[in-house]
This record gives sequence, C-alpha cells and structure tokens, in this order.
Amino acid sequence: MGFMVNTQKEGDGGEHSWGCLRNFVRRKQVESSNGKAETQLAKALTFSHLIAVGVGSTIGAGVYILVGTVAREHSGPSLALSFLIAGVSAALSAFCYAELSSRFPSAGSAYHYSYICIGEGVAWLIGWALILEYTIGGSTVARGISPNLALIFGGEDCLPTILARHQIPGLDIVVDPCAAVLVFIVTGLLCIGVKESTFAQGIVTTINVFVMIFVIIAGTYLCFKTGWTGYELPSGYFPFGVDGMLAGSATVFFAYIGFDSVASMAEEVKNPQRDLPLGIGLSLLLCCLLYMMVSVVIVGLVPYYAMDPDTPISSAFATHGVQWAAYIITLGAVMALCSALMGSILPQPRILMAMARDGLLPSFFSDVNQRTQVPVKGTIATGFCAAILAFFMDVSQLAGMVSVGTLVAFTMVAVSVLILRYVPPDEVPFPSSLRGRICSVPFICGDENSSSHVGTSISRKQPLLCEPDDSSEEKQEAQGGVLDNENRRKLAGWSIMFTYIGNFLLSYAASSLRFTGLLRYSLCGVGGLLLLVGLIVLSCIDQDDARHSFGHSGGFICPFVPLLPILCILINMYLLVNLGAATWARVSVWLFIGVLVYLFYGRRHSSLVDAVYVPTANVDEIRRASGHSLA
Repeated sequence: MGFMVNTQKEGDGGEHSWGCLRNFVRRKQVESSNGKAETQLAKALTFSHLIAVGVGSTIGAGVYILVGTVAREHSGPSLALSFLIAGVSAALSAFCYAELSSRFPSAGSAYHYSYICIGEGVAWLIGWALILEYTIGGSTVARGISPNLALIFGGEDCLPTILARHQIPGLDIVVDPCAAVLVFIVTGLLCIGVKESTFAQGIVTTINVFVMIFVIIAGTYLCFKTGWTGYELPSGYFPFGVDGMLAGSATVFFAYIGFDSVASMAEEVKNPQRDLPLGIGLSLLLCCLLYMMVSVVIVGLVPYYAMDPDTPISSAFATHGVQWAAYIITLGAVMALCSALMGSILPQPRILMAMARDGLLPSFFSDVNQRTQVPVKGTIATGFCAAILAFFMDVSQLAGMVSVGTLVAFTMVAVSVLILRYVPPDEVPFPSSLRGRICSVPFICGDENSSSHVGTSISRKQPLLCEPDDSSEEKQEAQGGVLDNENRRKLAGWSIMFTYIGNFLLSYAASSLRFTGLLRYSLCGVGGLLLLVGLIVLSCIDQDDARHSFGHSGGFICPFVPLLPILCILINMYLLVNLGAATWARVSVWLFIGVLVYLFYGRRHSSLVDAVYVPTANVDEIRRASGHSLA
C-alpha cells in the first residue's frame, strides 16, 4: 500500500465491478481515546443500570418452562450441568463482546463492531438480521404475557373483555389487545428517557429475581424434608447419557441470549471501559447461577420423568402441597416477560440510529430528541411494528428466526476480535470534502508504517497524496521489517479465513446425518484440518502492534486469543446449522429483502461513498494540520 490513498472511486467496466465489490468491504473509522466522539444520547447509565438491562433481557419466562422440557427429554438429573455448559459457551461470546464494547463504545453493538473490523456488507446483514430479531422477539414476548396475566386474575377468561384474546369471525386470526397495549406502554416508557426506563426495568427484574430466590429457598427446604427424591433414581445422574446432557446444553443455550443488549447501550454509559465488561460478565454470571440453582431444586423435588412440561416449577410445588406458590411463580413469569419485552425493544432504536448515522438507512431513524436524549422516532417505529405483529399474529412459529440474528451476531463478533488482534484496519476514511486539505499535508517518509508504528530516520517530506517515486518503493521493499509485517498480515488473514471455513465444514458435516458415512467423515476431516492449521498458525505468529492504539485503550482484553474466539465461532456455527430448514427459509427471505434495500439505497447513501482513505500512521498529523475529526 505504501503511502498511497484510496478514494473508493468506481471506474468503467471491470473497474466498476471491482468498485461495487469494494463497497461491501469498506470499513468505517472508530474514534480513538484521543478524539472526542460526538453523541446526542444521554451519558446517564452506570454499572447498576447495565446489570438491570442484562439480567432483565436474559431471564425471560422460558426458564419457568424450559427446565421441565429439557429435563424430561434430554438431561434428567444432570440439568444443572446442561445450564453450566451452556453458560460457559455463552461466556465465550461475552468475553468477545466485553472487549469490543469497551474498545468501541458506540451504539450499534455487533453491527458497529462488524462495520469497523469486517466491512459494510457484513455489517448491513447483521444489522438487518438484528432488526428482525428484536421485532419478532418483542412480539413473541408480548403475546406470552396475557395468558400468564390471566392466571393471576383467576383463569384464562378472567381478563377484561377489552384486553382478552378474540378470534376474528371468518378468519383464522386471534388478536391479542393486551399484548399490543403492553408494547405501547413499554414504548412510551422508553421514550421518556434511558435512565428512567432502565430504572423501571430494574424494579421489574428485581421482583423476578426475588421470585427465583423464593423458588430456590423454599424448594431447598422441601428437598431436605423429602430427601431429594429426584436424585435417588436407578437410572443414575445421566439417564440419557452424556450426549443427552450436551443436547440439553444446546437447547438451554438460548436462555442466555440477552446480555448483548448491554453492548447496544455503550454510548449512554458514563464509564464504558469499566462498566460495560463488568455489566456483561456479571449479568451472565448471575443468570447462570440462578438457572443452575433453580434446576438443582426442581429436579430434587420431582423425578425428571414426572415433571409437567408446561408448568414444571408450580407443579413441583403443588406435588408437595404448596399450591399457593403457583401465584408467586406466575407473578415471576409475568415480571420476567415484561422485563424481556423492555430488553427486546430497547436495543433496536439504537441499532437503527447507528445504521442511519452511517447513511445505510434514512436519517429519520438517527434523530434524537433534545429533551429526553432518546431516539424517539426510532423507538416509536419499533414499538408500532412490534405492537402490530403482537396484535394480529401468533409469531411463536417465527421464534426460531430470533436465534439466527443472535447467533450470526455472536459469530461475527468473535471474527471481529480475531481481525482486531491480527489484521486491524490500516487505513482511515476521511470525507472527500477534506481531500484538498489532505493533499497539502506533508507526511514523513522513512521506516514508519501503519502497523508497527516504528519510526527511524527522516529521509524527506512530501505531500501525502502524491505518487511515490520508484526509488522510494525500492527502498521500502528493501527494508525487511515492512515486508515481514505485510507477510504476517497476509498469513494471519488467510488463517482467519481457514478457521472460519473449517468451523463451517465441521459443524455442517457433524450435523448432517443424511450424508453417507464416507462423505460425512471426509468433510469433518477437511474442516477439522483447516481449523487446526488456522489455530496453530495464529497461535505461532505475533499479534499486530497496531491493536494497542486502535479504538479506546484501557478497557477489557479478551483472554486466550485465538483459541477462545475460534471456539466461540465453532459453537455458534454448530447451533446455526441445527436451527432447521424451515427457519433458514424464512430468514433467507428477510435477508434477500435486506440485500435489495442495501443495493438500491444503503450502498448509494453510505457515509463512506467517495471517502478518502489514508494510512493510520498519518492520522494524527492530518488532524493537527487540518483541525478536523475523522468521518
């Protein structure tokens, strides 16, 4: 690359095709700790607010149902181990999120990280998938509140007529006014202010946690009183074998989805370098401990084969003559659903705002109310769409689509960590309006390069955008350090790609039982070999020194790189290929619509259109000379 500047201009013919392709891989710049990132959002959140968001978004009503289904069909008495393994697997993604959120503390979560590290095309697809995830997730949660709310009032027919479910005559549609009203209430609360809404979510989450603590304490008392009968079985601790316990882990993994909502709030956190990693990590740890303790108690109360798959916890208490506990448990389920509803709607306006800031969506979504410092328009649009879906549609069949957006985001976040460590972007985009100023800025020629940040003697100064002469190129090629660094980056880039392909082949072949034995084992062998080669190479070569100055420094550092991100990719890839053909068919339609929107709108209105790219080594010099911040 030398000291040349890319302008991302498209030519004719073949150059036009290459220019279109480069649109998909162009990356935006992140503000460093030296520069000030302008934000209209309120810097109001502290560590306690993030815990409320993380725990509230993660612990939904699923745990009140999931324990019975997984124990009966997969895990048996080893249910707590299934939750532990799933929690450790989710922690791999949490480590990756913790580093990127503290290094790039801006709204957008996985979309933002992918745009910085991978490219615009991948970032768009992730953002588009997350829009689907949060909309359907919010609608699904809202439809689940009204049946539980009716149980508190005495039964399914005890809700007021205006809120009760009704079937439209002549149509196979059951409308749910209660779900729509709850979505509108949550939307209005989120428009008031982020501090107020997270405080309310904290109250609801606290009630839910206290209900779970009640289940743990009361259940433990009953277990000691009855002798933990659920564990005294002839089938042992693993009635379905270790494979059944691992299958249960794959099922309960989705009970940990939600901690990524914390990362989407990064721009509104007072001290993101400290609070974001703590908020993500402690939220996940608290959820894992609660899940495991509830599992231990419920399995001890009732043998796994006798559990009620629909109401396992309240039925377990009723078996021991504590019918009144059902009301407390139902209250906990309602609180969990309300908190999860807030956690589903809260992140989406921030992602829409981030995409609109980058020009990929209309500027309507980037407007922030000056008084409340909340993206009110995006919040109202999100709430309106979720309310319409919750009112008219039974979206439970679409619930699997929620998992696709989350798992794809988890995978790309892990890939982003590898790219950040080994091949961080070495060019910085400036708006094309600053081209004239950049042309007038002299840069220093010598041994300095953007990756190593090592400078030696100054040979001469020349304009930054000028063509280097042949003699300077020969001198640079003769200097082994520059060449070695370029070769290291190429080797690291290929190795990351090999590990990604190897993960996919291994996961797909291991999950595809319809393949013949020879083909299946061959694909597993090829995938495993690619994965192993990539892991060994990345473990042996040095990480890029430029990672220390890329983004904000002083935050959390993900441990065990490259092993941890690669394991994270493998687990998420395995779960993705096992979601089922019907789910992928529905998601493919949504992603195809997203590709059309990007090609006809996002690509043409991107803030990086005609951007001027300069080497990172010269950014500070240009800033000092021009007095302008980065695009």
